[in-house]
Amino acid sequence: MPDADKSVIVLFEEQHRQDVIALWKKCGLVRAWNDPDKDIDRCLSVDASRLFVLIKDQTVIGSVMTGYDGHRGAVYYLSVDPAHQGGGYGRKLMQQCEDYLTGLGCPKINLFVRKDNDAVHRFYGDMDYALETSAAFGKRLIPDD
Repeated sequence: MPDADKSVIVLFEEQHRQDVIALWKKCGLVRAWNDPDKDIDRCLSVDASRLFVLIKDQTVIGSVMTGYDGHRGAVYYLSVDPAHQGGGYGRKLMQQCEDYLTGLGCPKINLFVRKDNDAVHRFYGDMDYALETSAAFGKRLIPDD
């Protein structure tokens, strides 16, 4: 539903793929060990996962991936074009995730932020997300290369 700024959040469609990947690259979210095409395909293959796209003036200016595993919700790839950052679009995308996950009965969201990304730490802190003391462990099961 559009708001006064004429932006709208829609579900990802294939026509958005290249623009979303370009946005992720522009925002520094793509890493050599994560193929963004494969990440999109994986998201789309899981029933409780969504990839939301923020469009303004017929241009993709933001996106976020979210999902629910029955225990916790997760948020990945939150991105807003640097030319549009500071305009409330990141908050709008996060609210979309929170509304979607709440509708599924999800009790809590977990998300990852790189340790050195102070601006994003402040962004989530301002939205009442708390830095937790749990350590994140990971193990690659399927390489993307």
